[in-house]
Amino acid sequence: MRLRNVKNAKEIVENNKYVINEPSEYKGKYNELFANNNPIHLEIGMGKGNFIIDMALKHPDINFIGIERYESVLVRALEKLSDKEISNLRFICMDAIKVDEVFDHEISCIYLNFSDPWPKKRHAKRRLTSDVFLPIYDKVFKGDALIVQKTDNVGLFESSIVSLSNYGYVIEDISLDLASTDKENSLTEYEAKFMSQGIKINYLVARKK
Repeated sequence: MRLRNVKNAKEIVENNKYVINEPSEYKGKYNELFANNNPIHLEIGMGKGNFIIDMALKHPDINFIGIERYESVLVRALEKLSDKEISNLRFICMDAIKVDEVFDHEISCIYLNFSDPWPKKRHAKRRLTSDVFLPIYDKVFKGDALIVQKTDNVGLFESSIVSLSNYGYVIEDISLDLASTDKENSLTEYEAKFMSQGIKINYLVARKK
């Protein structure tokens, strides 16, 4: 999908109260940023923010941080917060490969929602569940490593199951059609679109002790 640039996106992002502009300054002390010791959940590749905003509203006892690489996309999430005050929600504009540079064993859960599948074999290392990223996540998790994934892409889902299992994760929950279950589910923008088209959503919860 072609990314549409938003005029003054960089300035908008840098001046928004929900955005952490110098995240490395909070490494190891995000509890100070949120002014509590609640668990911190991280969504990598948050897109336009539907999922993480809904989760933050539903779970005020959990702090949520969304990572988005592109400022023009992050702006769309910020627009949805113009009339809201959500104290347990923050965003960072950055590349996921650097996540260990801004967190130090303080994340309780990572959400990977509709990540780029990178279908070509030569690009497999770029998948967010590849053996390139999993060791990086080890540096940010506090206690057990917990990953929740949703995707419409069967190839990515199969690859993730293999990669996670080989790295020591145990698949605790799995579904090939999330909409057919009774699980609580906050929808992403892509997910709502796919479900309206009858496309099935693959879902898993993986944990590594």
